[in-house]
Amino acid sequence: MIKILLHGCCGKMGKVVSNLTEKYDNLEITAGVDKFGTNDMKYPVFKSLEECTSDYDVMIDFSRADALEGLLNFSLKNKKPIILCSTGYSNEQLKLLDETSKKLPIFRSANMSVGINLMNMLLRKVAPILNDSYDIEIIEEHHNQKVDSPSGTAIMLADSIKNSIDTDANYVYGRSGHKKREKHDIGIHAIRGGSIVGNHDVIFAGEGEVIKFTHNALSRDLFAVGALKAAIYMAKVTENGLYNMEDVIGLVF
Repeated sequence: MIKILLHGCCGKMGKVVSNLTEKYDNLEITAGVDKFGTNDMKYPVFKSLEECTSDYDVMIDFSRADALEGLLNFSLKNKKPIILCSTGYSNEQLKLLDETSKKLPIFRSANMSVGINLMNMLLRKVAPILNDSYDIEIIEEHHNQKVDSPSGTAIMLADSIKNSIDTDANYVYGRSGHKKREKHDIGIHAIRGGSIVGNHDVIFAGEGEVIKFTHNALSRDLFAVGALKAAIYMAKVTENGLYNMEDVIGLVF
């Protein structure tokens, strides 16, 4: 049985993870951490990591980017792997992640969906072929409560494209004013409204045709399933380092 510590257990995603975990015979949430606290869960909930005394094998975090340093320190203290599902990390926080991964197994993905990560892998193959003749734009849509913009997933997709092509692409966040599109721009656009779970379009616009890669998340369940699959994977990891959904998927394109 893999014992999970769920950080951010009272949030929308935390509740989804809690419900879905019950469908797995090999997974158990032994404790949760959430500053808002609750007695509604089937496991003890602590208001801070400092108060948590429960044993666990792997921690799943669905909270906010500003919790990162405390999460890493707690994981180092307990010498247990951590799965980071939050987005919106600053460059300084990403550097801290890289440094800490030398001393701890860390899983981080901007999106826990298998479909998004498959699309990301495909884009790395397609972008070098289309880059010279097609303009690249990314559009992401999320609910009106999402605090970071553009989404971590949009940045992940843009980075995969940028790192796979020879030219030095320039990110343009939204468009306004009177300025012509530059040849090596990658436009990244964010939409916030209603209860949209998460939609991402990557557009390659050429002369006479448009090629579009689209992923629509219809339910938050898919992110929770990805996190639980990551927990199963990370519970077996013994080497320090940074891991992601591509390791879990186990595919090489």
